[in-house]
Order: sequence, then C-alpha cells, then structure tokens
Amino acid sequence: MRGVLLQEDRGGQALNYISLVWTVARKDLVLELRTLERLIAMGAFAVLVGVLFQFSIDTSMIRVQTIAPSLIWMTTVFAGILGLGRTYIIESENKALAGVLQSPVALDVIYLGKVVSNFILLLLVMTLILIVFSLFFNLSFPIEIKGWLSLAGVFFLGVLCFVSIMTLLSAVAVNNTMGESIIPVLVFPLLVPVMIHAVTATNRIFANRPFVEIEGNLRMLSAMVLIFLMLGANLFRFAIED
Repeated sequence: MRGVLLQEDRGGQALNYISLVWTVARKDLVLELRTLERLIAMGAFAVLVGVLFQFSIDTSMIRVQTIAPSLIWMTTVFAGILGLGRTYIIESENKALAGVLQSPVALDVIYLGKVVSNFILLLLVMTLILIVFSLFFNLSFPIEIKGWLSLAGVFFLGVLCFVSIMTLLSAVAVNNTMGESIIPVLVFPLLVPVMIHAVTATNRIFANRPFVEIEGNLRMLSAMVLIFLMLGANLFRFAIED
C-alpha cells in the first residue's frame, strides 16, 4: 500500500513539474506570437540565405542533393544564433529578470521551459528552411515512411541539442559585457560533434541509405541531448546569476 502511494505521489510530482515547464514555455510562446520579433528575423534570414545559395550555386556542375544537408543545417544554426541569442531579452529589457530569479519556481524549470519554447520556434524556422530549399533546389526527399521517420528523428534530436546549448549560453550573454557577441565563440566548439552526426545522418537519408547506417548517428545525438539537457539544467543557476 505504501509503495502504491509513493508511486502516485511521484507521478503527481512529475506531472506538476511538466505542467510548470509548459507554463514557462507557453508564456514565452504567447509573448513571441504577439511581437513575432525573433520569428520574423530568423525566417527572413532563412529565406535570404536560400535566395543567395540559389544564385551562387551552379547546379549544372554541383549535385545539390549532396551538399543540401550541410546548407540546411548551416542555415538553421545561424538563424538559431540570430534568434535564440535573444531568449532573455524581454526579461532583461523590462527589468524582470530579478523577479524571475526570485520566484518560487525552480531555475531548472525555467531553463527547460525556455528550451521547449525555443525548440518549437526553431522547428518552425527549420520547416521554412526545408520548404525554401526544396523549392529553390528541387530536393528529393525519402520515399519510404522509414526514411521520413529517420529524417524527423535527426531534425528533432539535432535541433534539441542546439537549443539546449543556446538556451544556456544566452543566459551567459545576459550578464556578460560582450553581450550576444560572445555566443558564437562559445557555441561553435560545442556544436561540432552535434553537426557532424546531424549532417552525416541527413546526408545518408537523402541518399536513401539503409537505416543501419543512420542508427549510430541517432544514438549519438540522443546521448548528446541527454548530456546537454542535464548540464544545462544544472549549470543554468550559475549562468543566470553571475
């Protein structure tokens, strides 16, 4: 009986924790939908990069299908740095950051809520990037459902890795004299292993390679997601308070 009560109590605590995380994420999403400041900036950047690549790449000499994964992820990373670097801009401009830190909500809840909202925003931007590149370069996507699921898994894990890093480093930039300009210096070294596996897996999916050749990349991306999320949740306090 006691074991059942403990399980129910733990289940209730987990649901309450998830509810708090979603409350933080929903607040950020509502504010973003009111202004569309970051979404418009990232979306405009994605379209501009697609147009520039369309005019600068000679498709008669280069097979776009082989370089498309690198271009897609590169555009996603730079668009993400442009938009996600301003994750805490509303709180800092309105002098509300101190109030957030003094609230009874745990700081790891705030971090994970920011991760969720940033993840949703960047997935929307990446969807736009895929549409732009498919229109400009006539990309051929996987035919089989397994290929689509693999591609969705790579995008999901790759974007989540990137967002978990950026959400933490954006907090570092808030209290740094260099501001947002320090983010690329910190984020690029951490992104190297993520991009290697994400680009490699995406390239193999576009080439219709068997799942066994992609499975290792998915496992590595999954491991990095767990590592970066745990590090971010534990280090967020030091990043935002310093």
